[in-house]
Amino acid sequence: MTVDTASAAHADLPAGDDLDFYRALHRALAATLAAGRGSTAGVERLMAQALDTFDGNVRLRCADEPPVACRKACATCCHLRVVATMPEVLLAAHFLARVAPPLADRGIDLVGALRAAEAMTHRRSEAERVAEPVRCPFLAQGVCVIYPVRPLACRGHASTDARACVEAAAGRRAELPASAGHRQVRALVQSALQSSLRDAGLAWGVYEFNEALVTALDHPGPAAAWWAGDDPLAGARCDELPPGEQEQVFDRLRPPA
Repeated sequence: MTVDTASAAHADLPAGDDLDFYRALHRALAATLAAGRGSTAGVERLMAQALDTFDGNVRLRCADEPPVACRKACATCCHLRVVATMPEVLLAAHFLARVAPPLADRGIDLVGALRAAEAMTHRRSEAERVAEPVRCPFLAQGVCVIYPVRPLACRGHASTDARACVEAAAGRRAELPASAGHRQVRALVQSALQSSLRDAGLAWGVYEFNEALVTALDHPGPAAAWWAGDDPLAGARCDELPPGEQEQVFDRLRPPA
């Protein structure tokens, strides 16, 4: 089963309209970062901008593609490794802090499920996770509990054939008929987000989502540490490309002064 939920690092370099889009988004995200620096609200505004941009541009980019087969309660791919940037992790951690207590009152131990899933998948490769799948800890009765704040990696992985997903999960199919538009917009948005973080002097890599969330929940103040220039999630970092190579790409794509 071949998937692309891990990183946007291997996407084709943007050119033409895509390059213009990338540079415009880089500038917009950089401005939002500067305006909200140091606050939880700043993280929320930054991610709202990135996610709204993703959603709006997917609708435009995918207008001529086959319809997406992903539906509520379909969790066939929800055992794959997911990576996310620091703001995505912080947004999800803040969301969990709000929703976990009322869910616990209803018998749903979301944080406990997260810790158990992380223990079972700790440092496993994508291939190992496919071979021994562990369902996402944020599924409750087949529904994604953190759907409003799910990472770009989840948003960018969209299938056009539900039956093919089932066959792939069972090992009977090697590749999925995935939406190229979702994948490309995810790559552009994530890269613009990472490059704007780097230019702001903030930790800009990607992290294994579950491990990073556990680390963030156990840290006394991950957002404050990050805004101060530290990397409180460093242990969960899992860049697909060496940081130096990725920085060279960002330098080549940086908007003109």
